[in-house]
Amino acid sequence: MAFGMGDAGDRLPWPDPQGSHTGAQMIVNESGGIPNRLFFRLFQTGNILQRQVQNEMGISAVQWAVLGALSRDGFEQGTSFNQLKEYLHVSRQNLDGVLKRLERDGHVVRVPHPRDGRARLVRLTDSGRAFWLGLQDSITDFYRQALEDLSFDDGVSLLHLLKKLQQGLLQLSLDAERPTD
Repeated sequence: MAFGMGDAGDRLPWPDPQGSHTGAQMIVNESGGIPNRLFFRLFQTGNILQRQVQNEMGISAVQWAVLGALSRDGFEQGTSFNQLKEYLHVSRQNLDGVLKRLERDGHVVRVPHPRDGRARLVRLTDSGRAFWLGLQDSITDFYRQALEDLSFDDGVSLLHLLKKLQQGLLQLSLDAERPTD
C-alpha cells in the first residue's frame, strides 16, 4: 500500500440505505483507498501542527504538550518521567531531549522522588509556569483559528473519532494477523 496523496476530493464512500461502511469495508481500491488517504491526512496534519506551533509560539509541539501536561492540577509536585512518557505517547529519547531543552530554558526541573531515592520527578519551575501562563492567550487564539471552520458538533465528533482511532492503534498487532508457516 502506498502512503501518499489521495485524489483531490478525498470523497468518502457513503453508506447505502441498507447498511453502513465499517473501517474494514472502507478499502476501496488496491492502492490503499480511504485508509491510505486517512493516514496520509493524519501525517500531514501532524506535520502542519508541528510547523505552525513552532512558527506561531516559538516552541515545539512536544514542548507545548509537556508544559501543558505538567501544568495540570495535581501535578504541582511533578510526575515521573515514565508517567509523562506514557501520557504523551512519546519515545524515551524524544522526551529526554525535550526535557533537556526545557531544563536549559529554566522551565522544568528534575527533582528527587520523595519516596524513591533512585527516581526523579519532572516539575514545572515558577518560570515555566509563568511562561505557560503567558502562552494562554496565544494558545486560545491558535485553537480558535485552527478550528474556525468546524462547528461545535464537528469538534465533538472529531474528538470522538480520534479517540476511537487511538484505541485501535494501541490495540494493533500485525503479528496476530500474519499466517504462520
